[in-house]
Amino acid sequence: MLYALCKYVLIGPLLRVSFPATVIGAEYVPETGGAILAGNHVSVADSFFTPLYLKRRVSYLAKSEYFTERGLKGRIKKFFFTGIGQVPVDRSGASAARAALDTGIRLLRDGELLGIYPEGTRSPDGRLYKGKTGVARMALEAGVPVVPIVMLGTDKVNPIGSKVWRPHKITMIVGRPLDFSRYEGMAGDRFVERSMTDEIMYRLMEMSGQEYVDVYAAKAKEEIANGTRPRSAPRQLPAARPSALRRLAQRLRLSRRPELRPLPAEGRGPGTVTRLPRSKAG
Repeated sequence: MLYALCKYVLIGPLLRVSFPATVIGAEYVPETGGAILAGNHVSVADSFFTPLYLKRRVSYLAKSEYFTERGLKGRIKKFFFTGIGQVPVDRSGASAARAALDTGIRLLRDGELLGIYPEGTRSPDGRLYKGKTGVARMALEAGVPVVPIVMLGTDKVNPIGSKVWRPHKITMIVGRPLDFSRYEGMAGDRFVERSMTDEIMYRLMEMSGQEYVDVYAAKAKEEIANGTRPRSAPRQLPAARPSALRRLAQRLRLSRRPELRPLPAEGRGPGTVTRLPRSKAG
């Protein structure tokens, strides 16, 4: 009830009016059963608008600190994050990563729609970074499809460093589900999980038109903070930087195992995806 109250009464109507959205391909989200929504992550606002414009409830894994803060502010935070579908996960300690995976797998096996950002953190400069393999492990262990989804314009709503949201039009594009059933029983194989993750990131790159960077976003953030990596202005490009794209495509196409080769891509660039039929928001 809290989720529905926030979506349809307390928060959702205001967001819909202030931030109009074009939703493309929403029919690709399975109507029932567990599935992973794997998305790009250019703004904190991504986790607000994705559930808003889909009919099904979307859950995200969030650090437990959002739910345990004391006082009135803490209670408001707990109410809010619970209302938008966040599930608390303890990310401290050596077993935190496994605990997060187990929580995600449990939700998927219960038939939930789980939102995941394979980059692991928000992009520091609007580019698309190397994906972490946790999304592949969850998909394999839960036996669910991965639905690629990209948000465009949320970086204008909530630019990096800004505290006040700015009205701006948003586009949400949902791609055809990626079926990894051909890897059934291969969870834990690092080569398999990396191949799957690269396929997911390649599809996100095609759909969003973001420049691809073949390093982890967390490392890029650390280098930016230390002054060893310049912060690039957010850009929307039809393809990734040649060297990074070449490495990603080579990992996908030149797999030493024929059974690990990815399925054919939908097409290159956002122009292909935007020809999908438009659908009404949920």
